[in-house]
Amino acid sequence: MKKILITGALHPVALENLGSQSDLEIDYRPDLPYDEIIKIISAYHCIISRSETNIDKTMIEKGVNLQVIARAAVGIGNIDTEYATFKGILVFNTPAKNTNSAAELTISLMISCMRNVITAHKSMESNRWDRHKFTGTELLDKTVGLIGLGNVGHRVARFLNSFDCEVLAYDPYVTKEYCEKHQCEQVNFDTLIERSDIISIHTPKNKETINMIDRKQIGKMKEGVILINAARGGLFNEEAIKEGLETKKIKAVGIDTWDVEPVKEHPLKSFSNVIMTPHIGASTLEAQLRIGESVSKETIKALKGEIVNSPVNLPDVKVFEGSHAPQYSVLAGKLGTFSKQFMDKDFFAKRIEFLYRGKLVTDDWPMIKLSFLRGFLQGTVDTQVSFVNVLKIADSKGLKLEEVADKDFSDYESAIRVKLVGENNSVCIGGTVFGGDKLRLSYLNGFIFEIDPVGNMIVIENHDKPGVIGHVGTVLSNHMVNINQFELSRNKKGGQAMAIVLVDENITDQVIDELNLHENIRHVKRIQI
Repeated sequence: MKKILITGALHPVALENLGSQSDLEIDYRPDLPYDEIIKIISAYHCIISRSETNIDKTMIEKGVNLQVIARAAVGIGNIDTEYATFKGILVFNTPAKNTNSAAELTISLMISCMRNVITAHKSMESNRWDRHKFTGTELLDKTVGLIGLGNVGHRVARFLNSFDCEVLAYDPYVTKEYCEKHQCEQVNFDTLIERSDIISIHTPKNKETINMIDRKQIGKMKEGVILINAARGGLFNEEAIKEGLETKKIKAVGIDTWDVEPVKEHPLKSFSNVIMTPHIGASTLEAQLRIGESVSKETIKALKGEIVNSPVNLPDVKVFEGSHAPQYSVLAGKLGTFSKQFMDKDFFAKRIEFLYRGKLVTDDWPMIKLSFLRGFLQGTVDTQVSFVNVLKIADSKGLKLEEVADKDFSDYESAIRVKLVGENNSVCIGGTVFGGDKLRLSYLNGFIFEIDPVGNMIVIENHDKPGVIGHVGTVLSNHMVNINQFELSRNKKGGQAMAIVLVDENITDQVIDELNLHENIRHVKRIQI
């Protein structure tokens, strides 16, 4: 008899499905406090949660019989997936089950903002009849900018097309063809900000997207812009939004997700043109039914040892003993993470070429490719990117993948290179492994290096002229940033140069700004692995 602890509220269909299994014992305790779970978790083989339960290392350690951790939602930020993997526990979630619900809420927030629905309702509650006071605007012929064109974003685009809107899309991880398929015009970030009458964001929350809409971006927007966030709290700088509303730069805001939840006192509550909802994007009967159906059926499969549809973890790649795959897979993952941070935000990748040489036989290639893609695409979708789903994610974004033997990269006995081809430019990164376990980034856009891709790094592209190195050293010294390793490469004397600087401390925005002040420095990128 397998025991299942359920700590989040589920649709009755989930309990019916699980209860129909004679070999399963169900303990349904929604909102059970963490301290209480810790006391009893050792007796259970599976825990099903939503966002309320923090399944951390301590809980996993106490759950000595745990075989499965199921998340009845998309995100898995409340689960220590890495430690669960170490303990051999399967983690899965239920992605794309609330896509339509979130997309419909987005449209409803837009229309509520444009037609003054809430203020009109409140007026009628006070027995007033101010028809002309609430004259609004239509979606027809409006330019709507979507930041992120994933599961929810592309469905919002579909709805907007039916309203005869001009739809702009910014998503550097999807192709132009993908945008065209969803009847969107692919544009860069600044173009979307400047052209849109309405801006709606649909990205995951990570260090790249936090405060993606801030004072600087609001300053570039049209007068009377409308902003919508039904994705994740923190994507908008809420203080900057408040200032934009005060100056009337922003006409209205529709917001479902917040920096800190639950929301109590909040400055945005004082504005009649802010439409607020308490994170209800997935709160429809239909979405909860789909989630309940999915999590229950997948849990039954998982506890029977069958393959589930949405696993988010797999055993460590070191299971490939005896080949070069483990070391080069780890390296490839780091190169993927590096590439994601190095490429320009308006890169728009369309094709990725994987090139291998030396002792890397074709049997090693698949895991190396998956590892790079996992590092590159992590954080670009609203679910954990794993070795299981990464090819599907890449395909959904329209990315073309190619694998070939590398005839040109001959400086090392064995090596990998990956070329990311965008609409108008490309990035090529390469690496090798020395002595069995020494990982090295050895190639970047034609420049040769030998640096361990780990920690805090600064990549500097500059004209090969005197004074640049001194300027870099001075700026870092002034900010008490210690240099661990300084790798410099140039294509020719007086030509172009690139430096990768490995440092001991985090790099602030002020450091980046000061480095960029030198007349011979072209670009500065901050990388963290």
